[in-house]
Amino acid sequence: MSSDIQLSLFGESNFSQKELIPTDAKIPILTGTYNNMTELAQHCNQCQRCELGQTRTHAVVGRGHLKAPIMIVGEAPGQNEDETGLPFVGRSGQLLEKILESVNLTTEHDVYIGNINKCRPPNNRVPTPQEMAACIPYLLEQIRLVDPKIILLTGATAVKGLTGEKQGITKIRGQWIEWQGRLCMPIFHPSYLLRNPSKEKGSPKWLMWQDIQAVRAKYDELKQNI
Repeated sequence: MSSDIQLSLFGESNFSQKELIPTDAKIPILTGTYNNMTELAQHCNQCQRCELGQTRTHAVVGRGHLKAPIMIVGEAPGQNEDETGLPFVGRSGQLLEKILESVNLTTEHDVYIGNINKCRPPNNRVPTPQEMAACIPYLLEQIRLVDPKIILLTGATAVKGLTGEKQGITKIRGQWIEWQGRLCMPIFHPSYLLRNPSKEKGSPKWLMWQDIQAVRAKYDELKQNI
């Protein structure tokens, strides 16, 4: 066999390996697999790495500024997200936008939003460890592509899924965690705030206001040090 044929076959083998990623969770997604978010989204929309791919309407990859300094990571899509293919677009999303706007942050300029899982679990249940393990490599590639300085983790599932931290969200919200050279802060999920509308001192909404101000202050500090 000539060297040219051998090189050709080797190249085809590598290509096939990448193409197999959406078919099986045993196929690794190595760092640097995707050149851009469009390539990643194509695989997410074909993906059958776990059973959630069989019941989704749309894969929910992300939205916002593709080079945002701040990234928000949620748990998994709900019904509105599954129908639209966009994360945080229902009442929770509207509240999240208001929270960001309260400290002059927007998804157009400052924030990119993604999820631990790209497909909606049936009845909005929490993703299983197997489902999260199958999907998190996509999220890690998103983080690499966006390259945020700050990551906000909304709710306990997002915290545990990305960092492995198992403490309850009420115990660790508002605390900075260093992960892979980036600053992460666990915060309440907007849906939790909708269920707890009080704005009294010490309430979840009051605590969120403290947290988002701390995020804004850290963001400004990091900008000054660039």
